[in-house]
Amino acid sequence: MLKLLSILWNSFRMALQELRVNKLRTFLSLFGITIGIFCIIGVLATVDSLERKVQNDIKSFGNNTIYVDKWNYGGGNDYPWWKYMKRPPIRIEEMKFIKSKSQLAANAAMFVSNNVNLSYKDNILSNVNLYGVSEEFNTIQTIEIDNGRYLNESEFLRGTTTGIIGNKVAEELFDNPEKAVGKEVTYNGRRVIVVGVIKKQGQSFVGGFDYDQALIVPYRYFASIYNPDNSNPFIMVQGKASIPSIALQDELVGVMRQSRRLSPTEEDNFSCNDVAQFSEQVKGFFGQVSAGGWAIAGLSLIVGAFGVANIMFVTVRERTSQIGLKKALGAKKRTILTEFLIESAFLCIIGGLVGLGLVWVMSLVLSAVLPFPIFIAPNIIILALSICIILGIISGIIPASIAARMDPVVAIRTK
Repeated sequence: MLKLLSILWNSFRMALQELRVNKLRTFLSLFGITIGIFCIIGVLATVDSLERKVQNDIKSFGNNTIYVDKWNYGGGNDYPWWKYMKRPPIRIEEMKFIKSKSQLAANAAMFVSNNVNLSYKDNILSNVNLYGVSEEFNTIQTIEIDNGRYLNESEFLRGTTTGIIGNKVAEELFDNPEKAVGKEVTYNGRRVIVVGVIKKQGQSFVGGFDYDQALIVPYRYFASIYNPDNSNPFIMVQGKASIPSIALQDELVGVMRQSRRLSPTEEDNFSCNDVAQFSEQVKGFFGQVSAGGWAIAGLSLIVGAFGVANIMFVTVRERTSQIGLKKALGAKKRTILTEFLIESAFLCIIGGLVGLGLVWVMSLVLSAVLPFPIFIAPNIIILALSICIILGIISGIIPASIAARMDPVVAIRTK
C-alpha cells in the first residue's frame, strides 16, 4: 500500500514538474483534453438539466394519468384534425360514468378552460387562463398553495364564486401576493373571491397548464357561466398505484365505448391519451442530442490523447538515464510502467479539471440567462474523471511500455 502511494505521489509530482518546466508545450498538448471534456460535460450537463426541466413539466400533467379528450395528442404531418373536430365533446356525465365503472381508476376530474381579462380596481391583466375543475383535480395535479388555501369540498358542490389565482396574476394585480387573499377580482362583470395564491411554477417547455397566469374555479361555477362543450373539455383519469398506464388506457377505451354506446363496428369518437408516452419520447430525443455531443467532443479528445502521448514520449526520452538507474537499483518493469501510466493519467486529469472549471463557469452564466438552472450532476463529474483516466492510460501505454523494457546499462549511458 505504501509503495503504491509512493508511486502515486511521485507520478503526481512529475506531472506538476512537467507543467512547470514546459508550460507552453504541456498547455497546447492538454488543450485538446480540456476542450473535449468541456464539450462533453457541457453538453451532458445542459441536456441533463433541460431534460430534467421538461420531465418535471410532463409530470405536472399528472402521474400515471390518462387524458380522455376528443383530440388525439399524437400530432404529426398526417394529423386528421378535421375528423377529431367532428367528434362530440367530453361531458361531466362521462366522468361520473368512468368513476362508477372503472376498476383501475383511482381519481377522475373534469377540466374546462377559457380566456379572460382579469381586473382588480384599476389594474387589468389580459389573457388570464380561467380553469374550471372538479373535486379530484388537486389529487391528480400538484397544486402548491403559497398563500391562503385551496378550494374546499363545499365550494365544489355549491359552485361558489371563489377561486385561486396564479403567482403572476397576484403580482400583477396586487403587487404583493400576500395581499390577494380575501379580495375580489373581476372579469366580464363577474366577481370571484380569491381564497388562495398558487406557488410560482415557472415557464413550462411542453405547454400544458400555465398556473402562474390562471384563475381556477369550481367546475359548477364555470358551467353556470360558459357552455362546457365549447370550453375545451376533457377528463383526467389517474390510475391506482400498482396499475400501469397502458392497462388503464385499455380499460378506459372500453368504458368510454360503453358510455357512448358504440357498436363493435364503430370506431372510437374519443381519444385516451397517455401522458407517459411524452416522457419516453423526450428521453429518446435527448439521447440523440447527447450522442451528438459525444461526436463533437470525440475529435478533441483524440487530438488531446495524441498530445499527451507526445508529452510522454518526450518525457521518457528526457528521463532515460533516470529510468536506467532505477532499474539498476532493482525497480521492476511493472513499477516503471505504473509510474508513467499514472503520470499520463494525472496530466489528462489536470486538463479535464480545467475543462470542468470552464463548464462550471458556463453553468453560472447560462443559469442566469435560461429559464431553468444548469446542474452538473455528480455522475457527470465522475464520468469526466473516468474519461480522463482511461484516456491517460491509453495515451501513455506505448511510452510507458518503452520505458519499462529499457536495458538499464544502455539507459544509464544515454545522455
